[in-house]
Amino acid sequence: MALSRMSDDDEDGLMNEINMTPLVDVMLVLLIIFLVTIPAMQHAVRIDLPRASSQPEEVKPAHIDVAVQADGTILWDDHPVSDDGLRARIAEVARARPQPELHLRADRKVPYERVADVMSAAQAGGLTKIGFVTDPQPKKRK
Repeated sequence: MALSRMSDDDEDGLMNEINMTPLVDVMLVLLIIFLVTIPAMQHAVRIDLPRASSQPEEVKPAHIDVAVQADGTILWDDHPVSDDGLRARIAEVARARPQPELHLRADRKVPYERVADVMSAAQAGGLTKIGFVTDPQPKKRK
C-alpha cells in the first residue's frame, strides 16, 4: 500500500485572492456617470440678482425747538405761539413718521407749572420723545 499525500487543498479550497473584475466594473460605471454629469453642471443660467445691504437705513427724525421764556411766552422754532396754537402744531407733527423730537428749553425764572403745561400738551398730542435743552451757566471770573 502506497502512502499518497491527500493534499488537494489547492484545487478544492477557498480562494484567498480578491476578484478585481466587479470593482473595475463599478469604477467604470461611476466614471461614465461623472463624465456625463459634469458638462451639465457647467451650463448654468446666469441671473443678475439685486444686491441688498445689510445695514438698515437710519433716518434721523427732525427736531422741534420749543422755548418757554421767563414771562411765560411759548416759542415754536423761535416764533411765538398761543396755547391753542401749540396744541394744534403738536397734533400736526405727531402724525409725521418718523416722529420728531420735541426739544424743550425753559428759562430759569419761568414757573414749573408753565413747563409742565407744555409737557402735558406734548403728551396729550401724541409726541413720545421729549428732550430738555439746558444752557450751561457762564463761568465766573475771579
